[in-house]
Formats: sequence, structure tokens, C-alpha cells
Amino acid sequence: MKVLDQVYLHLPLILLAALSFLLLAWISFISWREHETVAARRTLLLMVTVPLPYLGVLWLPAPWSDLAGWFLLVGTGLLGLLLIFPTGRPRGFADDRPGRPRIDERAIMFSRAELKPGTPRFESYYADHPDHLPGDDNFRSLPGLMAPGSGKYAPLAMAAAAASFKAVEELAGLIEGSVAQQRMDTDPIQVTDFLKGWARKLGAADCRVARLQPEHFYSHKGRGPHYGRPIVDGHAFGLVITVEMGYENLGTAPEGPALMESAQQYMAAGQVAVQLAQFIRELGWPATAHIDGNYEVICPLVARDAGLGEIGRMGLLMTPRLGPRVRLAVVTTDLPLVISPRNFDPTVLHFCSICRKCAEICPPGAIPSGDRQDVHGAPRWLLDDQACFTYWCAAGTDCGQCMRVCPYAHTDSLLHNLVRWGLRRSFLFRHFALKMDNLIYGRRPRPRPGPSWLPPRVAQRPPR
Repeated sequence: MKVLDQVYLHLPLILLAALSFLLLAWISFISWREHETVAARRTLLLMVTVPLPYLGVLWLPAPWSDLAGWFLLVGTGLLGLLLIFPTGRPRGFADDRPGRPRIDERAIMFSRAELKPGTPRFESYYADHPDHLPGDDNFRSLPGLMAPGSGKYAPLAMAAAAASFKAVEELAGLIEGSVAQQRMDTDPIQVTDFLKGWARKLGAADCRVARLQPEHFYSHKGRGPHYGRPIVDGHAFGLVITVEMGYENLGTAPEGPALMESAQQYMAAGQVAVQLAQFIRELGWPATAHIDGNYEVICPLVARDAGLGEIGRMGLLMTPRLGPRVRLAVVTTDLPLVISPRNFDPTVLHFCSICRKCAEICPPGAIPSGDRQDVHGAPRWLLDDQACFTYWCAAGTDCGQCMRVCPYAHTDSLLHNLVRWGLRRSFLFRHFALKMDNLIYGRRPRPRPGPSWLPPRVAQRPPR
């Protein structure tokens, strides 16, 4: 009878124990479906341990059981309220707005990787940038992306990635084209809605519009037949599309399937962009598609100003639903379009400032672990792109471990979207969510297994 009385008195605690058990069971099931075996095992353990305090007080002698019960009940309620109580926008995170100097594409790592020793272009570049030569000679001494002998070389995965990159090259002939002589009258609202809807039908995860600024454009071409040509920022609007990088393949990073996914989504973004650009030209307006290997704009900056996300610690666009797990393409045009709101979100920058998981797992230490620094008058985290690319050349893949471990990169599902809602709402929730992500997934989670149809990679020498 005494136990039954305690059960009646502590019914709210029993309900909390049951709710915590069911919540953790749900998380464990979702983790198992996502092939997050470590997270599934850890949440199974939590299913057993978390309800114990709520149930254990039933067997404490009076009056301790009542005191402990009230303490747990009130404490749990206060913690829940504190976690969801809106704390407003974080302070101290200024918006990285327009005003930065334009970047010369010839100076980025992808352009420098195409320079051939002994050519006039090679000699000219390193005469102007002698400080780049020692590091660049280092990555040239390594096997390179998708190359036999690289640390993560897997013949089938590399051939698949090369096939996707080759398809992107074939799209280069479609990035520009002739414009219809007769210009069609269009309503900006209607045509903008049409372009966004069609982009999603073609495979885009999202599509928005930015008004182009001078710093969105490179200053000079750094690749292709127009190397060194000054870039004129002539178009007024940038239509930005994102495509999702698949969770399963990216979870293998830095192994071959992650490179396959990267290449495939560069191709997917490119095929959407060239169709949108051609559609606009059919309306009688000039349009240029900016796709992998053929950029005149810096896609993350245009995407940020189109309201698609913020630039995070790893230097990539952090989108609300997919985090950094996207690839980008841009269509620039003079077709009048409706500008998407910027919606600066400092909560993402605050979370990046306290998380640092990407910086800790980065093999060459290319991602900074400290606070944002003033770079050319704008606050940002500055990636060591030379160290990053050198690791790529050793590993043979484009790594992707920073994206794999990012808490924002979890699947676009109810569970993770509830967490994202809390991240936007509360300072305390962001700290709590980071602790839980570390507890459940691990501070430095290991790569997940790849698709069952892809044979395992044969071990080779590790990347330097």
C-alpha cells in the first residue's frame, strides 16, 4: 500500500520517466535508420539510465522521497523552460556585409593547381606571388585528387567522381548563349516564383535571388581560356540554387564515396543552372550560369546575401535545413526579379563560435579554432586553403570531414529540425545541444559505412 501511495504522489515523475524513455527510444531508432550506430547505442544506454532518478525516488523513505520528487519535478520543469525561453539575437556578431575587396580567381587554390611548371602563366603568377611557390610545389609533389597512390584511392569511387566532373565540363558550353531577339514582357513576381518552383522541380533544394554587388564577382578570371581577363560585374541579379549532398555518402568522409557525392552534386547544380539560364535567354534577357570550374561570382557570398544561410567557421555556407551539406550554382541576369530578404542569423555564428568540431577534426588544421578576425574590413573565419588543398592532394579526395561532423549537417527530419528550432531560439539551448551532440554522436565521430554496393577501399599508405 505504501508503494501504491508513493506511485500516486509521484505520478508526474513516472510520466517524465516514460516520456524520457520514449524520446530516447525515438532518437535511438532515428540514429539506427541513419546508420549512426554509435549514437544508437549511446541513446539505448541513456534510455535505461535517464529514467532511473525519476523512478528511484519512489523507493526512498519518507519524507526524502517527497523532497527528492519535488526537486526533480521542479528542476526538470525549470530546465525545460530555460532551454526554450527566447533569449534574443546573440550580441557581438556583426554581419559580414558588402565592402570587402574583390578576390582575384587566379589566387585561389583550384586555379593555382592548374598552373603548369615551365609555362609563361606559371612563371608570371609566381613572379607576382613568390610566397605561394613553396607550398604549391608541396601539393604538386603529392599524387593529387582521384590519383592512384593517394591515401584514400578507391578505383571505382574515383572513376565515378571523374565521370561526374567530366559531365560538368560538358556543361561549360551551355553556361552562355544567344539571347532571343524579341524580349518577352514578364511580371517580376510571377517569373521569380516560376524560376524558384522550376528549380526545385529540377532538383534544387532551395532557390533565391540576390541583388549583385561588386564584391560578389571575382576581379579576374583564373581558369579556362579567358585566364587573366578582368571580370565586369554587369548583371544586376543573382539567382542562387542549392542542391543537397546525400547524408549517406557524405558520412563516409574522407573516403571515396564522399568525393563521389561532391562531384555528383556539382553536376546536379550545374544542370539546373544551365537550364535556368537558357530559359531566361529564351525570354530575351542575357543570363550566365556559374557552375563548377566556370565561376565569375563567389557563390557562397551571393547565396548568403540571397538569404540562404551564413558563412560558418569552415568557410562554407550554413543553410537552415541542411547546414553545409549543399553545393551551389548561380545564374546572373538582368531579367527583373524579386529580391529575397537577407535575414541575417547571428545564432549560426554563435553556435559556430562555441562548437569548433570542424576545426578539431580537420586533418591539416586548416580551419581556425579561435574567434572571427577582421579580414579586409570584414569579420570572418579565414580558412588556410593551401593546407586544406594539400591534404586533398595527399588523400585523393576532397576530405569533407568538416561537413560530416557539423551538428547542422544532420538529416532534414522532424527530430533534427526541432533541434534547429531550439538553436535559433535560445543561447542556453545552443550550449545544451552541443553537449548532447558530443555525448550522443561523439566529439570526433568516426566515418560511417558507405553504400553496400560499393566495394571497400584497399588500404594504401596513409596521406601525409
